[in-house]
Amino acid sequence: MHISELELAGLIDHTLLKPTAVLGDINELCRQAKDFKFAAVCVNPCYVRIARKELAGTTTGVCTVIGFPLGANEPAIKASEAVAAVRAGASEIDVVINIGWLKGGLINQVKRDLEGVVQAARRENKGVVIKAILETCFLSEKEKIEACCLSVASGADFVKTSTGYGRGGATVSDVMLLRQTVNPGIGVKAAGGIRDLSAALSLIKAGASRLGTSSGISIMKELKDRDY
Repeated sequence: MHISELELAGLIDHTLLKPTAVLGDINELCRQAKDFKFAAVCVNPCYVRIARKELAGTTTGVCTVIGFPLGANEPAIKASEAVAAVRAGASEIDVVINIGWLKGGLINQVKRDLEGVVQAARRENKGVVIKAILETCFLSEKEKIEACCLSVASGADFVKTSTGYGRGGATVSDVMLLRQTVNPGIGVKAAGGIRDLSAALSLIKAGASRLGTSSGISIMKELKDRDY
């Protein structure tokens, strides 16, 4: 498929969620994001304020993660985390659903958990973008569909495949399923294991409208080299 450098960059969440990330790493991540005009940087909550400062005046958003990576925090804690993140400057929030509750059939609890995060975040900023992380590697096809439906009903703007910390990441088949399940106004974010241009393009073709990857720079360089 043909895609321009600017178009591809606009689909990438330039991600650094390693527990060993230090301040200098975050500053460099933001510098790279500005240079390439990525959609957003995705950082751990403690670095949101720094990223917001570094990206002020740019079109690159600041994304952070809530209930990460297990999704098993108490709902009140996840909601509180979301409020703190938005107040610190996050324009996008990726929240992990409660996977165990979903698999255990506690559907109403999963929905209330997500709703709590969405409502708390939007009380602080009505425009904040919410992405629900489903961690598809742990779910059956039926559970993936159920998770999509719950996410949309809870007010999420995107459904997202993976944290990157599960036993598997984004797959073409999962992205296709998510895209077919949610309505056209809901985004699909593929994340986990996207390390080269071929994988990125395959996932976009399957229906991904955002890519979460720590390999954004090398992917962009591959595209540039290919187009020469």
